[in-house]
Amino acid sequence: MGLLSRQRTMLIVVDVQDGFRSYQSFEAVAAACAKLLEAARILGVPSLVSEQYPKGLGHSAIELGLRDEPVIEKVVFSAAKADGFHLAGRDQAVVCGIETHVCVSQTVHDLLQRGVEVHVPAEAVGSRHQLDYERGLERLERAGAVVSTVETVLFELLARADAPEFKEVQALVK
Repeated sequence: MGLLSRQRTMLIVVDVQDGFRSYQSFEAVAAACAKLLEAARILGVPSLVSEQYPKGLGHSAIELGLRDEPVIEKVVFSAAKADGFHLAGRDQAVVCGIETHVCVSQTVHDLLQRGVEVHVPAEAVGSRHQLDYERGLERLERAGAVVSTVETVLFELLARADAPEFKEVQALVK
């Protein structure tokens, strides 16, 4: 696995919806996903947002600060199998969202099977139960995903301290 490149990477935000608001990790996960979305906008990295059965689970949380990112509705667990899913010609993906052991996991596994290099920032995914979160991350790493952090992802995509976007990205992690 190599470093992330903004020319090769797509951000996939999985099911950060109002129906999961009762989860203890929800606020932190939503905030981490919002940072990733903002950095993607700054760095020109395409993003895609999925919503699992929004009729029952509600729409994407306002904390994400969605603007013009494409949103796909799904009833399958893997966002990669949903109608409207696309990788925009990218071969790297950063996957974040809810739940680590269900929709995030199935999305990551499907992408890995397609030969996509997948990075999962640990604080940008969550589950209702801590055990599901821990085992979910462990399983993703064993399957070949790179488990890292939001800050790691942001600075890999940035690549240089003299990049014009440096101060804007740096402000996201302060």
